Amino acid sequence: PHAKLISTMSLLLGTTITISSNHWMMAWTGLEINTLAIIPLISKSHHPRAIEASIKYFLVQAAASALVLFSSMINAWFTGQWDITQLTHPTACLLLTTAIAMKLGLVPFHFWFPEVLQGSSLITALLLSTMMKFPPITILYLTSHSLNPTLLTAMAIASAALGGWMGLNQTQIRKILAFSSISHLGWMAIILIYNPKLTLMTFYLYTLMTTTVFLTLNTTKVTKLSTLMTSWTKIPALNATLMLTLLSLAGLPPLTGFLPKWLIIQELTKQEMTTAATIIAMLSLLGLFFYLRLAYYSTITLPPNSTNYMKQWHANKPTSTLIAILTSLSISLLPLSPMILATI
Repeated sequence: PHAKLISTMSLLLGTTITISSNHWMMAWTGLEINTLAIIPLISKSHHPRAIEASIKYFLVQAAASALVLFSSMINAWFTGQWDITQLTHPTACLLLTTAIAMKLGLVPFHFWFPEVLQGSSLITALLLSTMMKFPPITILYLTSHSLNPTLLTAMAIASAALGGWMGLNQTQIRKILAFSSISHLGWMAIILIYNPKLTLMTFYLYTLMTTTVFLTLNTTKVTKLSTLMTSWTKIPALNATLMLTLLSLAGLPPLTGFLPKWLIIQELTKQEMTTAATIIAMLSLLGLFFYLRLAYYSTITLPPNSTNYMKQWHANKPTSTLIAILTSLSISLLPLSPMILATI
């Protein structure tokens, strides 16, 4: 318990340090604390896969941190500025974009992410795909005015494409959610230069929906598609809301997930990037396919009775209030979009 408490507190501390810092060294320190705090949480189960995941995670994040430090030092060398918002040197900008893309798992630096997620437990996977993305996204938000638009747009479209394509063939739910995370990061990256606040809002809504999905799966203890098929006997109502949350992640109109996509496409057309908007909208159809498949497995399909799995019985424990609140939010926030827009 003490180790767990220390890790969790360090996670919060590292995130807070990074998002509230002005100086590059402080931001780097926060990122390092974060990386070191999540590693015990990944390797907790002592399964060979978990150990492998934590080593992969550590190596990638260490390389990315070194690149962050390198880019800030180049910038300080040429401009004498250690302030995060004063990133003006082009090489430093390129290096920083690369480093943050490694930290976030944007294409072409995405290879570690599905593997690490598959090796860790559902709650750690949730932390990795939401909380650990927050500090790098704040750094991008602070430096958004000086980044290279062509590079970011190319990375974003590649991420949306790859997140869609690779998710189609997966049977492990954590890997599917990892690829969905990659394609959502593509949506966030494409709009970053033109409207950074929209990137943050997309991230918040994505975090909300992903948290709901992971907590629901953690309640029904589901990690594979085949077990998802038989999980409807446990808590039927929860499975129905899981279906709606998955469709919300896919971005279907009456649900919350449609809001960021709609605003991003609107903003891209305002910036006369209609081709990029069209391409990224078409690529989200790939994501829609595997979300629909998940939703279909979770609720609409009844497995044949000759199934090899034991029927799982109703769980008597009530569903937690947190899941109820999160599900309601991740399904029904779309009518509140004027209010959300007023707050950002």
